[in-house]
Amino acid sequence: MTGTLYLIPNHLGLSDNPDDALGHIIPEQVRHITSQLDYFVAENAKTARAFLKLVGIKHPLAKPLQEITISELNVNTPAQALASLLAPLLAGRDAGLVSEAGVPAVADPGADLVRLAHQHGVKVRPLVGPSSILLAVMASGLNGQSFAFNGYLPTDAALRARRIKELEGRSRSEKQTQLFIETPYRNAAMLDALVAQCAPSTLICVATDLSLETEAIQTLNGGQWKKQLAAGKAPDFHKKPTVFLLLGQ
Repeated sequence: MTGTLYLIPNHLGLSDNPDDALGHIIPEQVRHITSQLDYFVAENAKTARAFLKLVGIKHPLAKPLQEITISELNVNTPAQALASLLAPLLAGRDAGLVSEAGVPAVADPGADLVRLAHQHGVKVRPLVGPSSILLAVMASGLNGQSFAFNGYLPTDAALRARRIKELEGRSRSEKQTQLFIETPYRNAAMLDALVAQCAPSTLICVATDLSLETEAIQTLNGGQWKKQLAAGKAPDFHKKPTVFLLLGQ
């Protein structure tokens, strides 16, 4: 019998409670299941160990942390390495796939391992936890019936402007919310580009530090954002994880 591949959500940011830093965002059952596993696949072993240490505060780990196997799967992992990552599951060992933040396999290289697990008849069990993409859609007031996540937009100003125009056009014609993210230190440049390229009627949402005490979410149309930025009232989002959404009107 094969093992089960558990898809384990990670936090988007920690609370200030040193005795239960995960309690506000990762469900009890998820932390319990995580604590019982001794094989994990993660983007970065160091941050995965830090996550497991936090899990262990309330749910003692089944093995000492140094005895837990953590294999890395990231954008640099060659496709031929996936078979070795899956091998323990085929031998009957349960495993946890952990994202750097939020849910695994969504905007995350873990999706390749999940697909391979299905191809080999391995049971995949997704666990409940935070997704910045869904939290942003929920809080934006934009169309939650149809939406698309587009990852990062081009960093080149001209290419980015063209891409924004394309997404706005698709959003308007299909009535579909378009989501994307940016490297946190470039958030201001992204919002400036959106205001410059989008029609005044296009709705733009900026969702920052989702699930944290510093969370801030604001939806305005392009014209309103332009006035707000001109008045020096930019969002407090410098170097903070932010999701951008737009809906053409």
